[in-house]
Order: sequence, then structure tokens, then C-alpha cells
Amino acid sequence: MQILLLAALLGLTQTPSAPARPAAPTASTAPLTFHSESLAFAWDRVIPLSVNLEGLKVTSIFFNKRVVERGFFDLFNGAEFGTRAQVEVTNTSKYAKVPGFAVAVVDKDGRLLGVASGGTKVGTIKPGETETFDLNFTQVKERLSSGDKFFLAIELRN
Repeated sequence: MQILLLAALLGLTQTPSAPARPAAPTASTAPLTFHSESLAFAWDRVIPLSVNLEGLKVTSIFFNKRVVERGFFDLFNGAEFGTRAQVEVTNTSKYAKVPGFAVAVVDKDGRLLGVASGGTKVGTIKPGETETFDLNFTQVKERLSSGDKFFLAIELRN
């Protein structure tokens, strides 16, 4: 009985502990390098860029629909296979790069017309290599050609 009484008294005198707080996220040892800017939009024309992100030079972007040109498979001549933003980059650094890209197109009133993203899925861009990335617009894409400006974001995962 004395043990039960002692346990009850101890239970009454103890204050409840504060709920456990989730641990704060820790910064990774190598933070992502980031670039973002807004530029004038042009449909079906190469837009020159001059972005240099730690030796990754982003030289151009091109917005259009993929269309099969006349050639070997005339059965598919003129068929459309998606809408894209095509980004060309060159790695001028001494180290391999792993870029990721995001693009958002807006009209003159600032309304969002479409978004696309992509980047290196397997491997890297080796020093001296030039790569072209197709960023695919899916579902919301029909008004892209009437865009006024676009936002480009680039992250490097080293």
C-alpha cells in the first residue's frame, strides 16, 4: 500500500514534459548553387542567354512543339509529340556538373500559361561537354505561344 501511495504522490508532483520538437533541418554539407531570372519570351525562336553558374554556361533556350519532319517515316509526317523548352548548356569548368532546370511562362497580365522542368537524370555533364535538355510542358500548354515573359531557375547539384 505504501508503494502505491508513493507512486501516486510522485505522479502528482511531476510536471508533464514538453512535447518533443521535430529536429530542425540541417543544411547539407554542399549547398545547391542557384540562379533565377525573368526574361522576354519568344515562341519558336532561339533566345540567347548568358548565364554562367560555376562554369556551367547556359547559352540558349528555345520554346516550340516537337513535330516529326518529312523523312524516313512519312506516316508520322507533321505529327506533334509534345511542347518543350530546349535549354543548351556547356560545362566550362574542371568538374562534372549535375544541373536541374525549371521554366514558367506567363502572359502580359502575369497569368501562368505553363511550367516545365528537367535536368540530368543519370550521369553528369563532363568538363568541355555541351548538352541540350528538353523540358516538357504537359497538360497545361495550349496558350504557351502567347507568352510574354518566362522565368528560368537553375540548380546545380555537385
